Amino acid sequence: MSGVSVEQELQFAAFVGIDWADQKHVWCLQVADSGTRESGELEHAPEAVEVWVAQLSQRFAQRPIAVAIEQSRGALVFMLTKYECLHLFPVPSTMAGNMRNALYPSGAKDDPRDADLLLDLLLQHRDKLRRLSPDTEATRRVQNLVEERRKLIDEKTEQINRLTSHLKIYFPQILDWFDRLDREAAYALLERWPTLQEWQKVSAARLRMFFRKHHCRDQQVIERRIVGIRKAIPAIRDRAVIEAKSEVVKVIAQLIRVLVQGIAELDRKIEEAAEAHPDFFIFDSLPGAGPALAPRLLAAFGSLRGRYGSAQEIQAYSGIAPVIERSGKKKWVHFRWAAPKFLRQSFHEWAGRSITQSSWARAYYDQQRQRGKAHHAAVRALAFKWIRIAFRCWKNGVAYDESRYLATLVRRVSPLRVFKVAPAPAETL
Repeated sequence: MSGVSVEQELQFAAFVGIDWADQKHVWCLQVADSGTRESGELEHAPEAVEVWVAQLSQRFAQRPIAVAIEQSRGALVFMLTKYECLHLFPVPSTMAGNMRNALYPSGAKDDPRDADLLLDLLLQHRDKLRRLSPDTEATRRVQNLVEERRKLIDEKTEQINRLTSHLKIYFPQILDWFDRLDREAAYALLERWPTLQEWQKVSAARLRMFFRKHHCRDQQVIERRIVGIRKAIPAIRDRAVIEAKSEVVKVIAQLIRVLVQGIAELDRKIEEAAEAHPDFFIFDSLPGAGPALAPRLLAAFGSLRGRYGSAQEIQAYSGIAPVIERSGKKKWVHFRWAAPKFLRQSFHEWAGRSITQSSWARAYYDQQRQRGKAHHAAVRALAFKWIRIAFRCWKNGVAYDESRYLATLVRRVSPLRVFKVAPAPAETL
């Protein structure tokens, strides 16, 4: 059963549009079979939300109420999902923005009008919205953990970029000595000795002990670094600049250490939550998924089998499926920009890793490249194909079987069964 058919079966007693904010939310309400609208403000506090929902529930005798909100995640959504009488319809920001621009071209921001606009979308275009259906607690645990991990990864990347920018000014040699600044030896050294001059004052024996203590065991790498430290000369000698930059570098190194430790702890919790999930075996069986991507794929599909009626819905929603536009006699295909970035990344990264783990996936990728597609376009095409397979495994509750799929390709006389596999290009490794 698709999400749309569920909405058609429900008889809503009232419809509400909420324009959310940090402190106060503006709402607009219309009772079913009535053209009159009411509006008001709702304070962003659990107690205020509780009273507001209780009044609505009493007024409409516990009957279902449809609520449109321009948010699919966030504090207000999490507050409202615990009330059974409320059925949330997240409105994509692009949809609301385009409607706002079409009706109010001046671009003026007005909260009451935005709540009214969301209510219009709910009443007139509810078939284009997907009702938010909270998944099982086990699934939501995995979903929240993998999403928070991605945020920490992004934060770590941002801090590494800041650190790199500062080091290029006064200590660029370290970028040659370490391939990654999130390695323990790198950020631990910068926390303790943030300048080249300080490194050069430390004895070779102490540096060797420091490297080994921080999980650097390659003796050749250690000696190469020590030699480089002894031979290096300062990039600049402006003490004012070095002092300011080195102090900031120490702080950033500390932040990276905390982020690395936090990500490791989240990895442990993700592994624990994923392995306890009854559907994890399905995604763990997919080639290239592994411990990092299998939980993300589990989070992408969820546990509610009725959420997606077909693989095409996931392909389109995730942004893996391209957009086809037609105008007159012209037709063109382009990348789908309006899609959940993290979801698209999950499928794209999985497809990329499957190239070295699945013989048919590698053959399909090579086939796409020989047809002239760039690397990422070929990976998206492979992800499009993988989603159909994963969807069927998910629907049937069975693990993926590579040998069985290869036998199906032979039976269907697929060109992939005999496609010549070329050596792996560097960009896919």
